[in-house]
Amino acid sequence: MGKQKNQVHTGSNILELVRTIFVYILSAGIVIAALLFAANRSPDKSLFGFRYYTVLTDSMRPALQTGDMVIVRVQNADSIHEGDVITFNPSNDSDAYLTHRVTEKIDNYEGTGVTCFRTKGDANNTEDSFLIDEDRVIGTVQFHIPKLGVVVRFVQLRWYFVIPLIILLFVFFHLMQIYLDDEDEEEEEEKQKEQTTDPE
Repeated sequence: MGKQKNQVHTGSNILELVRTIFVYILSAGIVIAALLFAANRSPDKSLFGFRYYTVLTDSMRPALQTGDMVIVRVQNADSIHEGDVITFNPSNDSDAYLTHRVTEKIDNYEGTGVTCFRTKGDANNTEDSFLIDEDRVIGTVQFHIPKLGVVVRFVQLRWYFVIPLIILLFVFFHLMQIYLDDEDEEEEEEKQKEQTTDPE
């Protein structure tokens, strides 16, 4: 009997810890996501000089894989060198972005005073068929977070699924806490009965 009561009490403590961690992580996630989404509304905006992008192809395997999130530091052409992995807009007519490695930096391209870059995906057999001028370069990849881009894209595209899920999780934790609180109250009542019935 005493062992069962201890298990119930331990379960209550564990649930409380899990719920607290969940609330903190969720809160931090909401704040971070809000900041990141705000920074992503315009190509000209960044968060403390950084932007994030989701890798959509395997052209940079094994360094980067589909679904990874890359954190890009906004930089100008002077700070970019051969061998750097950069994120850029391959076409002025598109909102798409690519992340490839610089294979050649061309200063003052054909006397125009513009710096251009030749790029290549690590997994590709050939270099990209186009040059990237400095105006289309966002910056260099500082690090990546495996598969986080999948989660972010899901939230962006299917936020109407995420909100009910969060509500259901809060309700679940709340109901579990009520149940365990009832178990604790029964445990206390049992202890009080035992104390009153014990001979002196």
